Amino acid sequence: MTTYVSLISLTNRGEEEIQHSVDRAKAFREEAEKVGARVTGIYWTLGNYDGVLIFEAPDPQTATTLMLSLGSKGAVRTQTLTAFDSDQMQSILGNIS
Repeated sequence: MTTYVSLISLTNRGEEEIQHSVDRAKAFREEAEKVGARVTGIYWTLGNYDGVLIFEAPDPQTATTLMLSLGSKGAVRTQTLTAFDSDQMQSILGNIS
């Protein structure tokens, strides 16, 4: 599975309904499991982003579906990055000529 890191920004609605953010995170974790993905971390943060979501998905289509579904609920905007561990990065570097 591929690892993804999503940077989360609250919308106005998300700020107004902040008291429900833990429940929304739990619902997202369950939604991810239903489509064959796995959430490995959900963090609320200070700074330029309001949260960080780390998850694994079997393919880019599943990851995109999850992020579009999350965004369509109106509480957050996401910026999602593909992440590579050291073994994956070593393999990538081995392809450089």
